[in-house]
Amino acid sequence: MTKLEEIKHELDNMGPVEALALLTNKFPGQIVFSTSFGWEDQVITHMIFTNDLPIKVFTLETGRLFPETYYVWNRTMEMYGKPIHAYYPNNELLEQMVNAKGPSSFYESVENRKECCGIRKVEPLNRALAGNKLWVTGIRAEQSANRQFMGNLEWDEQHNLLKFHPIFDWNLDQVKEYIRIHNVPYNTLHDRGFPSIGCQPCTRAVQPGEDFRAGRWWWEDQSKKECGLHEVSK
Repeated sequence: MTKLEEIKHELDNMGPVEALALLTNKFPGQIVFSTSFGWEDQVITHMIFTNDLPIKVFTLETGRLFPETYYVWNRTMEMYGKPIHAYYPNNELLEQMVNAKGPSSFYESVENRKECCGIRKVEPLNRALAGNKLWVTGIRAEQSANRQFMGNLEWDEQHNLLKFHPIFDWNLDQVKEYIRIHNVPYNTLHDRGFPSIGCQPCTRAVQPGEDFRAGRWWWEDQSKKECGLHEVSK
């Protein structure tokens, strides 16, 4: 049995908080949680902060977020009295891109959009994950087709660490109910048709019946709608 399989076996039948507590004992000081302040991330942030779990919470400050996202970010820090660490893009890389191509080059081609995501999100994420052993995320299985082939614990080859998704098997109703019961602050854009919230220029509301991620990079082909943060493990 591999180390991954051993840990998966230990996590069987555990709730999210119990599982996170177990993992903090296995990887002390080497667990981080990435939040973009969406429904799922706010649930996990609440679990971490209210249980004083020793997990560093961080976010990627792309510089292009919605005002509503900044509001829930600030409200979350006020409510729990805990830090949320911000990782910004590399100034030199960002300046070079904007000086050469302008502030909205991502609309012009998939390559340009991936370059922007790479500078604003992927490179800062790599810095945030460096030196850690486990990355906690808010991914749920029902969010997109390719994520249904993942498990709640997986090996991330790209970043050379484990990834754990505490509410992987939850549905959206469970997430909303948790937020309601625990009075968790959430992004009000969710109430206006935004199930997935990223950078303001690249996110729109979705229509009834549209795919969960139809509002992200809506001008591109559906098959190209990942930004490089979460590669599906084989």
